[in-house]
Amino acid sequence: MAKNEKMNSFEMAKKQVDIAAKYLNLDSGSVDKLKNTKRELIVHFPIQMDDGSVKIFTGYRVQHNVARGPAKGGIRYHPDVDLNEVRA
Repeated sequence: MAKNEKMNSFEMAKKQVDIAAKYLNLDSGSVDKLKNTKRELIVHFPIQMDDGSVKIFTGYRVQHNVARGPAKGGIRYHPDVDLNEVRA
């Protein structure tokens, strides 16, 4: 991986699921369910800064499973966060 290239944390997480699934003898359907998200929300919202300028911020929310009821989902607050990191 090049120095400027960002690691895809979601792909890494899916590889970890594959490794764990082998130890647990999970069927392929269960593995696929674990490796995919149920819901993803991307929002873009304008914020007026102290200097009067307007800056657009992007937010991500990811939910993997809502079987036990409502879920908070993966939420991260940082300018360098991307969708794959929240998925992971």
